[in-house]
Parts: sequence; structure tokens; C-alpha cells
Amino acid sequence: MKMKVTERYEAIVIELKGNVLGGPEANEYSDTIKKFLSEGKKNIVIDLGEVKFMNSSGLGMLISGLTTVNKENGKLKLANVEEKIHSLLVITKLVTIFESYPSVEEALASF
Repeated sequence: MKMKVTERYEAIVIELKGNVLGGPEANEYSDTIKKFLSEGKKNIVIDLGEVKFMNSSGLGMLISGLTTVNKENGKLKLANVEEKIHSLLVITKLVTIFESYPSVEEALASF
């Protein structure tokens, strides 16, 4: 998994690419979220448009990020959720806890 972070319109966009499998990358993802929260940046969009595959550890990583952001009264939203990942969110009923948008721009506008 590769991660690219940009700041746009008072929000942080974390773009994930490749296979999201948890592991060492989960720590980098978590640390990145915590860093921005500590700076008072509480609006976060996770761009999943370039994610090829996600396993249960990858889902756990997203849930952990959402929990961390919620504890700090922030908002974490998903964008560009591809069909395979969306199906995974539906099967696990996680679609009910994540706000999801067709594009990063729409997610940003929702803040």
C-alpha cells in the first residue's frame, strides 16, 4: 500500500493505493491521522479510488482511523469507493458507519 497525503480546503485527504492489508502500513496510516488531529485538523477524507484489494486487516485499519477521529470530535469520510470495496463494506455492514461519497470533491464539500 502506498499513501499520499494532501491538504485541501481545511481538510486532509489521504489517498491509499494498491493493496490495503494492514501490517506496518497500518501504523503509518494511524500515525498520520493522529498527527493531523494533534494539529487541530479534524476533517479527513480517505480516497480509496486506487485501492485494488482490501482484507479484514485493511478494514480494521479504516475502523481504527474512524474511531480515533471520532474520539477527537472529528469527521472521517470515504471517497471513490470502488465496487469491490463497496461490496466488502456492505457485506460487513460497515457501509452503515462510514459516510461515503463518489468523489473527493463531494466528500470535501460535505464538511
